[in-house]
Amino acid sequence: MSPISLHIDTPLVRTANDYSASGVPLWLKLDALQPSGSFKLRGVGLLCQHEVANGAREIFCASGGNAGIAAAVAGCALGVPVTIVVPETTSVEVRSRIVATGANVLVHGSVFDEANAYAVSLAAERKAAYVHPYDHALLWQGHATLIDEVVAAGVQFDCVVTSVGGGGLLAGIVEGLRRNGLDTIPVVAVETEGAASLHAAVAAKQRVTLPSITSIATSLGARQVAQHAFDLVGQHPIESVVVSDLDAVAACLKFADAYRILVEPACGAALAVADVHVDLLLRFKAPLVEVCGGIGVSLAMLEGWRARFL
Repeated sequence: MSPISLHIDTPLVRTANDYSASGVPLWLKLDALQPSGSFKLRGVGLLCQHEVANGAREIFCASGGNAGIAAAVAGCALGVPVTIVVPETTSVEVRSRIVATGANVLVHGSVFDEANAYAVSLAAERKAAYVHPYDHALLWQGHATLIDEVVAAGVQFDCVVTSVGGGGLLAGIVEGLRRNGLDTIPVVAVETEGAASLHAAVAAKQRVTLPSITSIATSLGARQVAQHAFDLVGQHPIESVVVSDLDAVAACLKFADAYRILVEPACGAALAVADVHVDLLLRFKAPLVEVCGGIGVSLAMLEGWRARFL
């Protein structure tokens, strides 16, 4: 018997033609409405279930925020303690939200890589399960369920637009397309300037490590994209594009006005494509945009970022 899903089948809505500068109506998959606030619960929940089913009695995860709260939600549902290691760049507000979900939070390192290495070492020391935030096959399998749901709803779409950080969501979307016989559907992979490790890797034809993350979209802040995600660029039609932080924030505010839902700039990056890369979107008739969500946001934060850039 398959385990009960910890994530929910999220709503799918259609925008008006005039929602974006492209004039193309968009299908929006509202994963911001997941119990953890983002798509992360799909894959993280599945991986946590797998670990507990195989005897894990404690879970460690490194995260900038969204994978962490997803692991916390999963741990609460599964009845196991969870420790999330976050870097110093994770805001106090996000740390508090993870703690409120029932997890223990440790702060270690100035960047995700350092937090991740510490989480791995603690898990090994305590003989606990370690859950990676984006680089694991079960994560991709879980994230693929968003495509399953769209297909099950009978919706016809001709491309998928998604934000990219470490590459877990991108990998999941490609897996979802493949397992539904949609191998030729292209994916538009979007990053913000200052957090574009996939875009840099595509240009260099090999994975590169960014010297730092300078974008406010810290959820996209993987200095090096996962190997599997990079490999997919040569195996599936994927177009890598970049938007500015201002573009991402403007898209978040427009989305909030239209749908009364707040999302992080990391998510706004995908929403911005129809306004920023109009020629690209005009190649399609029914784009599907993954509204991936994120907990590191408030209306005041969005307004503050917009004021900074303007």
